[in-house]
Amino acid sequence: MNKSLSDVELKQILNVNQQTLNIFKKIQKETIKEANNSNKRSKKIHVLGISGSARDEFDMAQQKSNSEELLETCLEHCKKLGATTELIPLRKYNIQHCKACYSTTNTQCHFYCSCYPKGTKQGDDMTNILYDKIIKADVIIFATPVNNFKMSTLMATFIDRCISLDGSLKPANSKTPKDKELNIKHTKFIELTADNNIPGSGFLKRFSGKVAGVIVTGHEEGASMVISSLFMTLSHFGMLFPPFNNMYAMSSVCNSTYKDKKIVVSECYKKEARLLAQNLIVAAKISKKCKLTDWKYDYSID
Repeated sequence: MNKSLSDVELKQILNVNQQTLNIFKKIQKETIKEANNSNKRSKKIHVLGISGSARDEFDMAQQKSNSEELLETCLEHCKKLGATTELIPLRKYNIQHCKACYSTTNTQCHFYCSCYPKGTKQGDDMTNILYDKIIKADVIIFATPVNNFKMSTLMATFIDRCISLDGSLKPANSKTPKDKELNIKHTKFIELTADNNIPGSGFLKRFSGKVAGVIVTGHEEGASMVISSLFMTLSHFGMLFPPFNNMYAMSSVCNSTYKDKKIVVSECYKKEARLLAQNLIVAAKISKKCKLTDWKYDYSID
């Protein structure tokens, strides 16, 4: 921990009393403990498949999702390679939109998300269920169709809500978590005291070191834009991308959409999904040998 500033100096700079300073320090201590615990991962590789498709054979579309079918192929091969797997179809979960608290100040956004508090009537499935599943995963595969040249709305909402995992801390005031003035002071405290040699002493990036893979399907254009968008976001979350980390399966504007499935989920693309699985598992084995401190970022700036 950065010992260059005394409590007296910190109280003066932050304009807080000792009680508030102690709260900041308590959260910092708890986050360091969380970081240490996250480094104690089991030898077993756990793969989480996130399906962003709204299409369901039992719903209006009356046809199974193409991207989800390829995701299932990828997960099945991960299982054959010794991993445990779980499929998360986002359409079956209640995920509310992000309210953009993070843009006010880093500590206005919390983990767990205080806009939809865990275990309350206001809590949604992202807070109550999915954050914990993400934390336990070693590999996360993001599968989405191309919708209007972009990722699906379901996937975009999910990614937006993942911001709570990307550096956020507990609220300094659990009863009034959106106290902007207090949260700005909490952010300044982190800026002054974070130590880059101590994970959790600053903002804790909970995706750090997890392996990412991407599967995209579509009728015509947009795959490269979707993959690029996901790659940029997930890279800044701290996720690892092995070589050949993504695949896209596209049909053609020259075809009617009812012809897409035969093309997009053909053996050619399923073979790619299995190769993707192999690359992700190799990367996960490498990642498990690393410590959180092996991946460098500025803990004081999220």
